Amino acid sequence: MSTAITPLGARVVAQKQEQKAATSSGIFLPDSAKEKPVAARVVAVGPEAKQVQVGDQIIYKEYSTTELSVDGQDYLVVAEEDILAKLAA
Repeated sequence: MSTAITPLGARVVAQKQEQKAATSSGIFLPDSAKEKPVAARVVAVGPEAKQVQVGDQIIYKEYSTTELSVDGQDYLVVAEEDILAKLAA
């Protein structure tokens, strides 16, 4: 997937992962009851980012991102130092 956003320095552009609307027991959760997502899929990587690649699923600090919308798609810009972990595929 290519994006119109090119991150600079050690930053990455990612898209939030959708949360499930129902629990494992089948109870549907309203948006207000869901926790804020902290997982995202990387769609672009800046030239100085060394530890992540496009396609990686990351865990990031919840309040350290810049959120933006381009062509109807929502993206996050995250500094590489604010990425806490990569999830195994």
